[in-house]
Amino acid sequence: MGFVASFRNALRGIADIVKGERNFRTDLLAAVLVVAAGFVVDLNGAEWGEVVIAIVVVLLAEAVNTSIETVLDLVEPERNELVRKAKDISAGVVLLAACGSVAIGLLAFIPALMRMN
Repeated sequence: MGFVASFRNALRGIADIVKGERNFRTDLLAAVLVVAAGFVVDLNGAEWGEVVIAIVVVLLAEAVNTSIETVLDLVEPERNELVRKAKDISAGVVLLAACGSVAIGLLAFIPALMRMN
């Protein structure tokens, strides 16, 4: 498979997760709001770097979680304790990423807010 086809497949995957996953769309909306707030408080370069990394980590965690859940649903469509456990752990990764991003956001935004005064 060539580079263009791989790129097209990746874009299709992103479109699939945006269209099919409410949590991913919620994360995207939160990212847009955070970016807008970053412009309002005039984040510096380092703060922008922290915020961008936090956003990307949450979106990646959500995408990986969706991938894991999709494969598990295919492999074992019936109720299964190991599948439940894997899905819960995968969702927990997203929660950890989100909590970490909140901490990073506070570390980035509090100094920026203090500079505004």
